[in-house]
Amino acid sequence: MDKRPQRPLRDERDQQIETRSRSHALDFMTAATQVLTLICLWKGNPAWKGSLALLFFGAAAMLFYKYDQYEEKPYLAIGGILGAIGIALLLWFGFTG
Repeated sequence: MDKRPQRPLRDERDQQIETRSRSHALDFMTAATQVLTLICLWKGNPAWKGSLALLFFGAAAMLFYKYDQYEEKPYLAIGGILGAIGIALLLWFGFTG
């Protein structure tokens, strides 16, 4: 049985753990999406377009967050380009076979 005392308030350490857990989860999902994209390409499944779109959306979201933190325009510009590529891939996937 766990004998550690329960902490009633969340502190900075809890925030860091939460941030790191989300970061690791995102890294895992990115790797899984890359594998899924390659499998779809290998099998000739057109779902690779949608899967690849998710990777572009993830990269764009990361850059938008960096822009929000640093307020440097290249993050916004490149994030916008990657987001547009993601939208184009998603539309291509959605409207073709």
